[in-house]
Amino acid sequence: MRNELVDRNPVLKSSIEFSLVLIDYVTLLEENRKYVIARQLLRAGTAIGANIMEAQNAESKADFIHKMKIAAKEADETQYWLLLCAYSTGFPDTDMLSTKLEAITKMLNSIISTSKKTLAAQRIHN
Repeated sequence: MRNELVDRNPVLKSSIEFSLVLIDYVTLLEENRKYVIARQLLRAGTAIGANIMEAQNAESKADFIHKMKIAAKEADETQYWLLLCAYSTGFPDTDMLSTKLEAITKMLNSIISTSKKTLAAQRIHN
């Protein structure tokens, strides 16, 4: 059942794919003894998908929007850690991760915007 949920949900699927690539990247960081950045990046980066998954069982449209906003915030934090890696010497390249994260952020922003419009329209009609 979960595979079907992932397959039909592009933002969830992208977040899982991102997390898997991120795990490999964090492994490289740990091999290079960059433990603090590795932990922060792994926590924030995998929280994106965790919050998207949690939003699938939201209690209301407002709850869904809230959980997706949390996912967007985690994406912003992840971007911060990736920027630190990109601007620091001795860190592996972050381009692929940044590209994947940008795509997820665009999807999240679109979902949040559309959901807010839908919620506002529902409130007008009720």
